[in-house]
Amino acid sequence: MAAFWLLEALLTGFIAPAGPAIDQEPPTLRDLFGGVTFVRRNPALLGAISLDLFAVLLGGATALLPIYAQDILHTGPLGLGVLRGAPAVGALLMAVVLSRSTINRRAGLRMFQAVIVFGAATVIFALSRSIWLSVAALAVLGAADTVSMDIRISLVQLATPDDMRGRVSAVNFLFVNTSYQLGEFESGITAALFGAVPAVVPGGVGTAAVALLWIKLFPALRKIERLEQREVHPRQ
Repeated sequence: MAAFWLLEALLTGFIAPAGPAIDQEPPTLRDLFGGVTFVRRNPALLGAISLDLFAVLLGGATALLPIYAQDILHTGPLGLGVLRGAPAVGALLMAVVLSRSTINRRAGLRMFQAVIVFGAATVIFALSRSIWLSVAALAVLGAADTVSMDIRISLVQLATPDDMRGRVSAVNFLFVNTSYQLGEFESGITAALFGAVPAVVPGGVGTAAVALLWIKLFPALRKIERLEQREVHPRQ
């Protein structure tokens, strides 16, 4: 991990600045919360960030993998390791596909579809009693999450003005990372109360249901065609 971080830092250093830095006045309290205000007034960004928040919050199946490995799939440490690595393998393979096949049309709709696939894969994993089906479901889950994350992060970066990009990215980072921790907490609580399977199945169904609801609530996000377009403006 240290080697890859160093490599990333080295490669980032070769990126040339797009233009000279703009001198600004000292930041005020209003500037500090400007990212929150911008996201709240921008339906597409608000929809993308909140969709990911709820998807991660409800779809925390990976937190219960030790329970599934021991009590449901009846496998040992090796099987648990394979289960833990399956989402990463799916994500890696999808990252290779996306690096060669850019999403050039219906980007907003593709993100909704990826979240629905994520929810469906969560339900399949929850009900599976075969370790190989579970591994496949987790790999699909990781691949779908990569598609959703790729579109969301690209949208947040490209649809945000230069002077707001850092603050909007901070809001996105806070939402997503908080939802990971809360999602695992929610999964542990519901598993303790109702069992592992009843904890994961509603989460997967809820994730797909949220995606379908967000399609209706955020039509501006659904209508985004290309990630390169900058036609996403905040409401006045």
